[in-house]
Amino acid sequence: MSATTVAAREAAKPTTKRAVAARPRRAAPAEPVMPHLDAKSAQKLAGVVFAHLLGAKGAKLTPLGGGLTNFVFGARCGRDEFVLRLSGNPGKLKEFLKEQWAMARAREAGIPVPEVLEVGINPIPFPYMVARKVAGTEATHHPERFRVLRQMGRFARQLHEVKTSGFGHTFDWSENQLSRKESWAEYLQREFRGPERLAILDRHGMLTKPALKALRATFEEIARWDPQPVLNHGDLRLKNVVVDAEGEVAAVLDWEFCTSNAAPYWDLSLALHDLSVDAKEELLAGYGMTGREVMEAAPALRVFNVLNYARVVEGAAEEGDGAKLERLRARLHGALDLYAF
Repeated sequence: MSATTVAAREAAKPTTKRAVAARPRRAAPAEPVMPHLDAKSAQKLAGVVFAHLLGAKGAKLTPLGGGLTNFVFGARCGRDEFVLRLSGNPGKLKEFLKEQWAMARAREAGIPVPEVLEVGINPIPFPYMVARKVAGTEATHHPERFRVLRQMGRFARQLHEVKTSGFGHTFDWSENQLSRKESWAEYLQREFRGPERLAILDRHGMLTKPALKALRATFEEIARWDPQPVLNHGDLRLKNVVVDAEGEVAAVLDWEFCTSNAAPYWDLSLALHDLSVDAKEELLAGYGMTGREVMEAAPALRVFNVLNYARVVEGAAEEGDGAKLERLRARLHGALDLYAF
């Protein structure tokens, strides 16, 4: 998996103290032992779910690979086709409920998303989500990618009209109160952990001293904002979009990392960072941003993009992977930027 892909995935997760501690750590308390779930067992449990929900003991199941945290199966029952995501982590139920909530709000905003039919943890001891299958193919290698990107930009703009309350991963979908981050500054400090990410980049020499100073100053300026929180997808990239043969978007998938956040900065920092320059321009045109607006937003987009590499850097350091650190250092020094002086 490339550093770019890992950085995008890690960006969506709140940074923890463990990821950045420089001093020796005491042994953590033993965690409860989770029931083990392998691919064969997962497929058997998927059949149990469909039999329970549809009375479909003979449903034909097809493994569809899976994401970083789920087993995924397709199922056909008569004329109907479904996709089931099944997690081996019982705590995943709340994430599925968050996705269900977010997709419902996105659909109301005019964004094509899969129809979620069921989220549950019964009759099996693992959480699952069942949705109708969306016909089409992944957009990553579609010949009409630029057309797809313009649509993605438009959908991002529509999504950012969905107002939320609080910031981060715990927001309107959840009744929890103690884990909510009500203010933008609190979110940046306690969930995003911006200062700790800055410290990681500094400790491993990822930036020049002037660049680190400028990054810290821009982050501190951003922390003084008072933005209206809105729904953000958190991983709006071509691999999470299904399209038809003509390049019309059929569905935006994978709402696992959706957050309540400041727009357009969070979503665009993730959506743009692994696109070519021409592709970036297409997505931004779809979003409706002028060249001047892009230039005004660029400092904040850079801040989030660079800070999202902190955990990748820390991981490479813990593994003693000097070559990877050197590649990351070259990237973050701007060695691959062939346009700006």
